[in-house]
Amino acid sequence: MGTASVQGQMWGARARDWAEVQEGVAIPLFNAVLEETALGANASVLDVGCGSGIFCEMAAKRGVKVSGLDAAETLLEIARERVGDGDFRAGEMEELPYEDKVFDLVTGFSSFQFAASPVNALREASRVSKSGKVVMAVFGKREENESAAYIAAMGSLLPPPPAGAPGPYALSADGALEALAKDAGLIPGEVKKVDCPWEYPDEKTALRGLLSSGPAIRAIQHTDEATVRDVILKTIAPFKTMAGGYRIGNSFRYMVALAAQA
Repeated sequence: MGTASVQGQMWGARARDWAEVQEGVAIPLFNAVLEETALGANASVLDVGCGSGIFCEMAAKRGVKVSGLDAAETLLEIARERVGDGDFRAGEMEELPYEDKVFDLVTGFSSFQFAASPVNALREASRVSKSGKVVMAVFGKREENESAAYIAAMGSLLPPPPAGAPGPYALSADGALEALAKDAGLIPGEVKKVDCPWEYPDEKTALRGLLSSGPAIRAIQHTDEATVRDVILKTIAPFKTMAGGYRIGNSFRYMVALAAQA
């Protein structure tokens, strides 16, 4: 059984806030992947866990034919607004609704670690890639990211997760991406780091973004919005800037994995 139903309800609860504030923090990562993979006109890409489609929109502006899969229909609606001729579908990343070898590239930005079986999700991604090439991107190491304080704060409002449960840092440790690629039958590439700080001009914007994440939605369901709001404000207080905004250090790690037969 996949995780789309549960993840879709969480990440799609405040889709517009996520789309307008939080998803965009990963734009430096999206740029890095587009530059390294050199996707150009008439190439095709599938983004697994595409969210509101910011990466797909950036790729489409380069002439790339884009497709996206996500668990949240509310986010997919926004993706369709962004890329009118894109193909956006709801579904399970472990059961991709595509034929073999359809896309020039398949990407997964902070998505595979939330699969019930990341190995199966990665195998599926490689299956629908013409060359087997897949880009995996995850949060940087917990100890290197100020954003970990926020994720820990949300976790403190929830029951302890079962051992091995999917989570933001499930693939962030040294060697984790390489091991996953090998387990899925792929050849791991070099792991690269991209700084993607969370920056907000004011408290209102910060709360819009930080209350829209899956962990925040779960915390609200287990407590109430006022409690979660207060915890967030206390957690981000050390990151307030002189101008009244917030800057929270964050990074992602990504790797381009290749099919073993390539």
